[in-house]
Amino acid sequence: MSRPLLTLKGVHTHIGRYHILQGVDLNVPEGEVAVLLGRNGAGKTTTMRTIMGLWRASQGEIHFGGEAIETEATSAIARRGIAYVPENMGIFGALSVRENLLLAARDGPIDAKRLEHVFELFPPLKTFFELPAGNLSGGQKQMLSIARAMIEKRRLVLIDEPSKGLSPSMVKIMTEALIELKRSGTTILLVEQNFASAEAVGDSVAVMDDGRIKHRGRMSDLAADRDLQERLMGLSLEAHQ
Repeated sequence: MSRPLLTLKGVHTHIGRYHILQGVDLNVPEGEVAVLLGRNGAGKTTTMRTIMGLWRASQGEIHFGGEAIETEATSAIARRGIAYVPENMGIFGALSVRENLLLAARDGPIDAKRLEHVFELFPPLKTFFELPAGNLSGGQKQMLSIARAMIEKRRLVLIDEPSKGLSPSMVKIMTEALIELKRSGTTILLVEQNFASAEAVGDSVAVMDDGRIKHRGRMSDLAADRDLQERLMGLSLEAHQ
């Protein structure tokens, strides 16, 4: 296993009077895809938002590239080379596809080679390049949300439920895009309920429950062990396929 690019140690997060994360310990190895699994309400999205500084950790440490980031503003965390693709896609519907991608390119104009690569992965974005993003279908909007994270080189991409609500054919496209993003050397922390997709891209896995990490290991080991799936999730992960 590679050395961790991102490490959470004893992270707690409170949202109002609710104690959501209760001592999360998590490593995301550099150059790999780490999958975060768990039931709804287990704390997966809160973990992602806490890493990005959208919700502040009330206790614990978050290190990226060996440096503490738990007190930094979201903008500073993003400048370190971390992108976040939220479950709600985070696109601007009134802006064109081109303008959405331009906003995601922090260092100036969009790199032509990277844009062409995005078009190869997601051809509809080229077709609708100058049209409002709000006119895209749900699957096309998800394409755009992933493309926004790819349009500039990032060290780490946090992706929350990219296949949620998508057709099987669109899930296949998303899975292939994640594999390509991984192949480019980008480290990924992925929250994913579609187990077939998670298995296809994941190297390591952590399972959350009640705001804590209950299991960590290699994705291949979990995929091969139905009894372990049952113990960790309360159901066979094959149900997510």
